[in-house]
Amino acid sequence: MFEALEEKRKRYKQLQGLLADPEVVKDRSAYSKYAKELSSLSDMVNKYEQYLQLQQEVEKLKKMLKEKHEAEFIDMAKAEISTLQEKTSSIKKQLEEQLLTEEPYADKNIIVEIRAGTGGLEAGLFAQELFRMYSKFAQKNNWKVDVMNTSPQEGGGIKEITFSAEGKGVYRKFKYESGTHRVQRVPVTETAGRIHTSAATVAVLPEAEEVEVKLDPKDLRIDTFRSSGRGGQHVNVTDSAVRITHLPTNIVVTCQDERSQHKNKNKAMKVLRARLLDKIDWDRKRKISVDRKRQIGTGDRSEKIRTYNFPDRRVTDHRIGLTIHKLESVLEGDLDEIVFALLKAEKKLKLQGIK
Repeated sequence: MFEALEEKRKRYKQLQGLLADPEVVKDRSAYSKYAKELSSLSDMVNKYEQYLQLQQEVEKLKKMLKEKHEAEFIDMAKAEISTLQEKTSSIKKQLEEQLLTEEPYADKNIIVEIRAGTGGLEAGLFAQELFRMYSKFAQKNNWKVDVMNTSPQEGGGIKEITFSAEGKGVYRKFKYESGTHRVQRVPVTETAGRIHTSAATVAVLPEAEEVEVKLDPKDLRIDTFRSSGRGGQHVNVTDSAVRITHLPTNIVVTCQDERSQHKNKNKAMKVLRARLLDKIDWDRKRKISVDRKRQIGTGDRSEKIRTYNFPDRRVTDHRIGLTIHKLESVLEGDLDEIVFALLKAEKKLKLQGIK
C-alpha cells in the first residue's frame, strides 16, 4: 500500500514540474491532460502527506518520553500519542478505500464493440439484443450513446456494432462487460424445439486522447468506399465510408454510419486510438501477474463471462458465480445488481492484495 502511495506522491511532484514547463504550457492538450491527472492525485497525496506528518509527530513524542520522566509530561504525551494514532488509523483507512476504488480510466468515456460469434443468425440477433440492453442501461444512467459503425445481418440482427458512451462514471460501470456473452434459447427457426447456444463478444475500450496515443500519418493507410446502407433513400451514392489500417499493428477500423467522409474519418481515428490504448494496457497487464489476480475477469474477449438462459429466465455471471432470475429485467438494461456485485468482488480481491 505505501509503495503505491509513494509512487503517487512521486508522480504528483513530477506533474507539478511538468505544468511549470513552458513547452508543456504551450501544448494545450498535454497541459490539460497533466492538470487533470494532478487534480485526480491531489486529495490522495495530501492525505498521505498528512499521514506521514502525524507519524513523525508520534515518533517525536515517543522519543521525548524516553528522555523525560516528569509524571505530568508523561501523561500528557501518552494522551497526545493516543489521539494522533487514532487520526493516523482513520487516514490510513481512507487511503485504503481510495486505492481500492481508484480507476485508471475513471474520467474517460468509452467505446464499445459488439460482435456476433458462434451461432449464425441467432448470434446476430443476440448481438442486437446486447446493444439494445446497453442502450437502455446508458439511458437509465443519463449517458449519451452514439453509434459509430454498424454491419447489419439478414434477419434483423447485426454482425457487429461499435458505439461510444459518454457520461459520468460510464467506464466504472461498463468495464466488466468485456468478454464472451452466451445465450441459451430455442431459436425462431428451430422446429424441433431444441435449445441452442449462441455467443457474442463485447469489448469495452476507454477513449484515448491524442496526447496519450499519437498516430504517425506514415503508419496509416486510409481507404474510402461507398457505404452499405439500408436501401431506398438511405443508399449512399458517394464514397463516404472510411477504413483506416494501422500498419505497425495491422489494426483495421471501419466507420460508415455517417454520410460525411470527414465525420466517419474522425470516428474511425477515435476508435483506432482506443484500440491502441487498449493494446498497450493489455500488454502491460500481461506482464504484471499480481494485477491480473486482483481483477474480476481479464477483459479478454475469449473469456466466457455471462450466460443468458431463456428457458429458466436466468442470468449467470461466471466470474463471481452470481445467478439471478431476472432475465427480462436485465435485457431491459437493469444491470446494476450485477455491476455492484462485481464491484464488491473486485474490491475484496484488491483488499486481499493490499493486506
